[in-house]
Amino acid sequence: MAPKIATADRVDRDRLLEFVRPRHRGTLVTVRSDGRLQMSPVTCGLDDAGRIVVATYPERAKVVNIRRHPAVSILIHSDDWNGPYVQIDGTAEVIDLPDSIEPLVEYFRAVAGEHSDWDEYREAMRKQGKSLIRITVDDWGPVATGGFPPGRV
Repeated sequence: MAPKIATADRVDRDRLLEFVRPRHRGTLVTVRSDGRLQMSPVTCGLDDAGRIVVATYPERAKVVNIRRHPAVSILIHSDDWNGPYVQIDGTAEVIDLPDSIEPLVEYFRAVAGEHSDWDEYREAMRKQGKSLIRITVDDWGPVATGGFPPGRV
């Protein structure tokens, strides 16, 4: 079996969004009040404006951190652990009820498609007190894969 060679492909914004759109697993990195990093595994989607969206609760550490310091990074993973990934740096905002309802609908569509009863979904989001994190993409690294560095095998 031939060894796998690592890759790091620089992509433009359109290709970045094309890469991110079907991937819904991420690790969100925010900054705690003492400056240390906080990491959260999240389910994420891409809204129609090309922003990364994450459903959450207003009491979560990531939300508290974002309200204080909106600069974040998120690593978008492939479903296959050894698949390609990309780090995205951005500016996050938190949208709370009642303003979060329609963005949460868009989030659901991005992650899971159409719901069988949108009124029921909206009511569930209200009852659960859901918020939405929306990340505007500011910069990104290469779309990368793991493996041996070229020329090392």
